[in-house]
Amino acid sequence: MDNQQVWFVTGASKGLGLTLTQQLLAAGHKVAATSRTVNALTGAVGISASENFLPLEVTLTDEESVKLAILKALEAFGKLDVVVNNAGYGHFGTLEELTDKESRQNFDINVFGSLNVIRQVMPYLRAQRSGKIFNISSIGGYTANFAGWGIYCATKFAVAGFTEALAAEAKSFGISATVVYPGYFRTSFLTKESMIGPAYSIAAYEDARASQQAHANDINGNQAGDPEKGVAVLIEVAAQTEVPVHLFLGQDAYDLAAMKIDVIQQDLESWKTLATATDFDT
Repeated sequence: MDNQQVWFVTGASKGLGLTLTQQLLAAGHKVAATSRTVNALTGAVGISASENFLPLEVTLTDEESVKLAILKALEAFGKLDVVVNNAGYGHFGTLEELTDKESRQNFDINVFGSLNVIRQVMPYLRAQRSGKIFNISSIGGYTANFAGWGIYCATKFAVAGFTEALAAEAKSFGISATVVYPGYFRTSFLTKESMIGPAYSIAAYEDARASQQAHANDINGNQAGDPEKGVAVLIEVAAQTEVPVHLFLGQDAYDLAAMKIDVIQQDLESWKTLATATDFDT
């Protein structure tokens, strides 16, 4: 197990990313952390740049900005041990409500932002033949049975998909890839500052409106997950020699995953005879 690691964390100015950065620094790890503005990042973390902390202003949708940030991290710390693609935001709205522009913007950050980081960091991890990549998805990246969360869940399903592929591609270089599926944690994720709604709402979607109101008024501030405990698990997992490809985080994430598995198992068995009669006759 590593005693001190060099971490690269995106979306570090709030939520799980902020808590992770603070815990890492308190434990003596080195952290290159990114946010859209350095002032927001240093203000949230509570310190400016130091021997162990490199705050970086990055536009994740700009690959040159990402490339420069990784170069600065390597110049400062000499290597990278753990990369956490945490940046992302929730965009609520039914598939009919959200415009093409709104949907693509959510994918740009939640999916392509992480791919930009992976594309730029892999050459260095391959050269050192080591490294761990954690891509933060959501339990909504495993089960999407929530009215009004289709596009957001689709972005998180994409994160799960490319992480599985990355795990296979990177394994021979001594690099691991893990998709993290957090449940509900008591962060700023569901606040008005972090959760975006549709520009155009359709009143007929009563279930979606009820879900939107429930998340804003009832769930927000009452999430069962403790962010401090959640990131402590992530840090402990990252210290292990062998790490999982799939990491479900929180009891609610485990419960929802089990429900999805049961539904799939039931569908498989119910339709097995018909759905498997597809091979050429021999």
